[in-house]
Amino acid sequence: MSYIGSKPANKPVVASDLDPTVITGQTALATSPASTDEFLISDAGVLKRLDASLIGGTNTPAFLVSGTTQTNVSDSTVTKAQFDTEDFDTNSNYDTSTYRFKPTTAGKYFLYARSRFFDDSDTNVIFSTELRIYKNGSNIARQQTRLSGTDGSQSTFFNVQNTESVSAIVEANGSSDYFEIFWEIKRGSSSVCDVINEKFGGYKIIE
Repeated sequence: MSYIGSKPANKPVVASDLDPTVITGQTALATSPASTDEFLISDAGVLKRLDASLIGGTNTPAFLVSGTTQTNVSDSTVTKAQFDTEDFDTNSNYDTSTYRFKPTTAGKYFLYARSRFFDDSDTNVIFSTELRIYKNGSNIARQQTRLSGTDGSQSTFFNVQNTESVSAIVEANGSSDYFEIFWEIKRGSSSVCDVINEKFGGYKIIE
């Protein structure tokens, strides 16, 4: 790098010290900058180097998990969804034994989940399905679908199925906050219903 004149010792480099004919941008960068690539910026008139890794941010922690089928579920009972298989978990923040996501980085997160409810008999009807996001044991978001009809034996509903999805932007403190998925089926009978816990995932929002 060339300076105009002689650079005094222990003097911060400012824009006026640089020869504008040297910094030309003559060679183009044809790919995305590497995390160790550096930029020159003016910080209150003082030129400083800045690593590309410090610009913007990343959408991590992030995770995606799949779940097992929960069978013979109880009517009108709030039940935790059992997502027990990790598709990925960037920061090991999801616990497959407690079915909890506990992010270790503070910030805002986008969370989403999907479950499929079904009654494969031909004699019963599911009246409503509800999927919920819980934070620290309390409901903070829900999605409910109400179904109507009469008994399946009257040929109104056969093999009743409904897929429910829920999403929310949540705040996490990065230490004690945790998130879970719960669901509830209301069918007004003792019929056998199953729930397939399809996906639960989320990621940190870049702020």
